[in-house]
Amino acid sequence: MTQQEVRRTADQVLSLAPDSVSRKAGSKLGVPERWFGAGCSREGVVWGVCRGGDGTSYRTVVGTADPLPESAGPVSDCTCPSRRSPCAHALGLLLLWARGEESVPVTETPDWAAARDGRSPGEGANGTAEDGGSGLVDPEAAHRRAERRAERITAGAAELEQRLADLLRSGLATAERPGYGLWEETAARMVDAQAPGLASRVRELDSVVASGPDWPTRLLEECALLHLLGRGWQHRERLPGSLAATVRMRVGLPSAPAGPPVRDHWLVLAQYDLPDPRLTTRRIWLYGIGSGRTALVLAYGPAGRAPDLALPVGLALDAELSAHPGSGRLRATLGERFTPPAPATVRPPGVTTTEATVRYGEALRDDPWQESVPVTLDDVVPVPDGDGWQVADASGDTALPLVQGPAGRSGLWRLVALSGGGPVKVFGECGHRGFTPLTAWAPGAGEAVRL
Repeated sequence: MTQQEVRRTADQVLSLAPDSVSRKAGSKLGVPERWFGAGCSREGVVWGVCRGGDGTSYRTVVGTADPLPESAGPVSDCTCPSRRSPCAHALGLLLLWARGEESVPVTETPDWAAARDGRSPGEGANGTAEDGGSGLVDPEAAHRRAERRAERITAGAAELEQRLADLLRSGLATAERPGYGLWEETAARMVDAQAPGLASRVRELDSVVASGPDWPTRLLEECALLHLLGRGWQHRERLPGSLAATVRMRVGLPSAPAGPPVRDHWLVLAQYDLPDPRLTTRRIWLYGIGSGRTALVLAYGPAGRAPDLALPVGLALDAELSAHPGSGRLRATLGERFTPPAPATVRPPGVTTTEATVRYGEALRDDPWQESVPVTLDDVVPVPDGDGWQVADASGDTALPLVQGPAGRSGLWRLVALSGGGPVKVFGECGHRGFTPLTAWAPGAGEAVRL
């Protein structure tokens, strides 16, 4: 069975470091000038030769397939004498690979990488093999690494519980003190625990403190969700399978697609980027015309640069999608594409604003950390609401507040102009703050308009 390649983010790569020394060293090695002969295969292997500071060079091979849902990281092989796993060179090579094909192109595997420099996978400079000799991925060794990582995450979750308890005992007002620094320090500790998902949620608490007059209420809500996630991880064996997979995903463990791929004509509903100081994340929403399924495809690029994958909104492509495990199974990986994207007249079926809120509530029941769900609203009209806007059902008396999308106010004005006071079909994300419009269709046979 072919292993599925898992594209990790920079944060996820660094979370694989066995200690802070390896993480710091690996960060310095994740740049093109430190490598030559770097390449990767479509079978899930990346390789390269790292230039050492003392004139030496080290051949490094990393398997990018993740065979277990709680894998502690990829199986790697390096000619350096380090006994750490993964070593700094493997971390640097993965960081380079995360930049995309410009840095690590798909090419023919050189003999030295195919043979792993004449040694068995996991064999160090002293010739001792840790992972057996049957291939880059050894299930027993991967299971041991998974157990070690699970132990680190459990310790990190326990530490997070203690810090949240300390915050509540001292009072939420302490979080507003200038130079408080609790969140960044706690996030760094979660990275040390190899739980990048926890680290990301902790960092977001800083923005809650500066979010307006009711920030203590919102901070308490976010702390409660963090507490729930930590407890979910600690008791994941007792959870239903799909919820346990969701908890693993939320703490930051990589996941591989599960189950057979689904071939369909996938309509591109929306595409937008989320910039970050470390990474650019592209979210692409697709709708299966035959299956009726909505799926989210993620693509990544280095900070300040767009990811390689781009799909035009409003077009459809004949392709295979493989779902990842977890509640809702919205996340998917785009597989083989059989035809280029082509114009499509099909539009996704829509719901009312009331049905949209019900759908979000049902999603929260299965995944309490869900920020929003994909929703298409039928026959809604954007109308002013005090200082903001809302979308109201044309034939009802219910409405949802509008939240600015990736395009900001300009997207809102495009929606208002397209509507002209009449009903439109709108696709977007419905969450606790309201509805974020992403794409709209005017009545008739008009094309999709990105908002």
